[in-house]
Amino acid sequence: MSIKDWPADERPREKLLQRGASALTDAELLAIFLRVGTQGKSAVDLARELLSEFGSLQALLAAEHERFCRSHGLGDAKYAQLQAVMEMARRHFAESLQRGNALTSPEITRAYLSAQLRGYSYEVFACLFLDNQHRVIQWEELFRGTIDGASVYPREVAKRALFHHAAAVIFAHNHPSGINEPSQADRQITDKLKQALALFDIRVLDHFIVGDGQPYSFAEHGLI
Repeated sequence: MSIKDWPADERPREKLLQRGASALTDAELLAIFLRVGTQGKSAVDLARELLSEFGSLQALLAAEHERFCRSHGLGDAKYAQLQAVMEMARRHFAESLQRGNALTSPEITRAYLSAQLRGYSYEVFACLFLDNQHRVIQWEELFRGTIDGASVYPREVAKRALFHHAAAVIFAHNHPSGINEPSQADRQITDKLKQALALFDIRVLDHFIVGDGQPYSFAEHGLI
């Protein structure tokens, strides 16, 4: 059955307009992006197959060009569209944080960090440098590593914080595996960073891990 023949409140586009994007499943969101299916398959059917093939929405979004285009129903045009959408999202959240508004919403922070870090196939450690009113001074990717991890040096983080005259910081790094639970190494480096920055009266407000689903907050779990 074609999506046009579905009840109106079950069609992805109408559902989004009536209830908002957050009400849609990953497959429904992807179906809106795909717009059309293939012979004998609706866009939702195709979206479900692609999510099963890649393993998750995050894995599909992070796929390299060649891998992405090998999948049935995708190609150069869809890859270009996807990259453009993701870059617009990154710029949107970057602009909202750079207007000088204080960081008062964890959801805005999560959305920004997800847009910045979710597309990498290797681990990236980054930092939001903030002033004493928790307004964003600068976002910087400080260390990059392999899929197994990134080496993080507290001395270098402190140097960048002092360079920006930061009063507070928020750390973030991604887990390319998609698992957003902190490892023991994540906990240890966070403690070391807190100790190093405390020498300069610079507060560590949070450390987020970006994987599948909502980014994990150290602060919300009592680890900061």
